Amino acid sequence: MSTSKFDEGRLMQVLVAPVVSEKATMIAEKSNAVTFKVLQDATKFEIKAAVELMFKVSVKGVSVVNIKGKTKRFGKSIGRRNNVRKAYVTLMPGQELNLGGEAA
Repeated sequence: MSTSKFDEGRLMQVLVAPVVSEKATMIAEKSNAVTFKVLQDATKFEIKAAVELMFKVSVKGVSVVNIKGKTKRFGKSIGRRNNVRKAYVTLMPGQELNLGGEAA
């Protein structure tokens, strides 16, 4: 799939933020995958095109997970966290995506 099939403005909004956690770091080291928070209605094809457009890397595959928001109490009132959609983007062998900001 090429990025010409999608609207470039939409692709720039698909990736919300990188996920930086212990689990995401372990996955990145083990299977050369990067984890992103994405829009709720983003498709796998849009996510792949967005990563290839923004970071100039080739993507092997995309796995998507929907995480339901937890119900939390704040004193007497009950609140709810937002639902989150995560994308695990597996890169081709030899490709690297550095989100840590440290120089190589």
